[in-house]
Amino acid sequence: MHLIFDVNETLLDTRALDPLFQRWFGSEATRPEWFLTLQESWMTANLIGRFDPFSSLARSALRQLGAKHDVAISADDEQALVDAILSMPAHGDVQSALSTLRNRGHTLTALTNSALKAAHRQLEHVGLEGHFDAILSVESVERYKPAPEPYRHAARHWGVDTRELVMIAAHGWDLIGANAAGMRTGFIARPGRAMDPALAGVPDWRDDDLSRLLERIVAG
Repeated sequence: MHLIFDVNETLLDTRALDPLFQRWFGSEATRPEWFLTLQESWMTANLIGRFDPFSSLARSALRQLGAKHDVAISADDEQALVDAILSMPAHGDVQSALSTLRNRGHTLTALTNSALKAAHRQLEHVGLEGHFDAILSVESVERYKPAPEPYRHAARHWGVDTRELVMIAAHGWDLIGANAAGMRTGFIARPGRAMDPALAGVPDWRDDDLSRLLERIVAG
């Protein structure tokens, strides 16, 4: 089975960034606010047909948050955020779940909005790089998920139809995009993440434990 994984929040725990936001803004609650601003930036980039690197958008989102909260953000602060993104830990259920899939012969692909070089560093840092048969970035098509091009890129990489792929992510927008491109979808309910339970057809599977979710996907 071809299993496609999002990286940030799905495999890697973005809560590791909380101390930085606590230091800058006095509240860890500003970290999800920053991530929402970042999502808005790449979706805007998709809509206007412009592609800016993920790290540039991450820095811009931090500056926007600083302006919103009247907090001065320095170039050193921006670099500290980028460095922290590259060294986020994996969620506790990831290593075992991916190892089991590899041992059973499934094909594993990472498909991320991060830059390709950054994705390799992130996954190498947590010892996950070797679990993947391919690590793919939206850089190759210069369109961010949930646009259809990244999902089609994953299918082209393996020479298969998107209907043969299952996308696993912690973000509803990612899975809605994957579904629209023809993939089946699995939602991993990371802390603070939810999908509309009344949404028809998305996801095909959902769980709050990655190993259990993957067992259900493979069985299905």
